[in-house]
Formats: sequence, structure tokens, C-alpha cells
Amino acid sequence: MASTVSQTEVEIKNANGMHMRPAMQFVDTASRFASAVKVSNGKIEVDGKSIMHMAMLAAAAGTKLTIKAEGSDCQQAIDALKDLVEVKLFGEPAWLPKEKAAE
Repeated sequence: MASTVSQTEVEIKNANGMHMRPAMQFVDTASRFASAVKVSNGKIEVDGKSIMHMAMLAAAAGTKLTIKAEGSDCQQAIDALKDLVEVKLFGEPAWLPKEKAAE
């Protein structure tokens, strides 16, 4: 039986990037789901349920990440993680690119 896969691209929009606290929030959210979660910054792909792996991404503000989930609840996992990263911003202030900050 084929496994279900969902994928999305997100941009880190909080001012301080994915430091340890946001990375732990990501891991906690990903761990709520049965699906395997992988995250890539275009150079490396890591386990989205491992704090050590997530820290290796060094995802500063503006970094684009690809999140891929595989399993029975993959779309719910993707939706929750995208919301955490791009809507809730890990509960931190938003980052403004230099060109927008100058306006």
C-alpha cells in the first residue's frame, strides 16, 4: 500500500529565525502527528521531530524551508507546521526585509 505524502514550502518570518525555542516548538508540533516529518533548507534534509536535527538547519529570518510529511495524517501535520511558522511566527515579532523596513 502506497503511503500518503504532503509537502509545502515555508519562509521563516520571525525576526530571530529558528533558534532553539522555535525549533523546539516545531519539534513539539511535528511530534503530535504519526506521520514522518522531514525538513530541508535546500542543502540538507533533517528529521523534523529531532531538536538536534532542526538546529542543524541554521534557519535565519528569510530562509525558505521545504516541509514534507509522509503518513496517514500528513496533511494535518503540514497544515499545523505551516501555521506555526508563517502565521503564529513561533509567537515572536515578525521580520521585515530591509527594503520593507525602509518604507
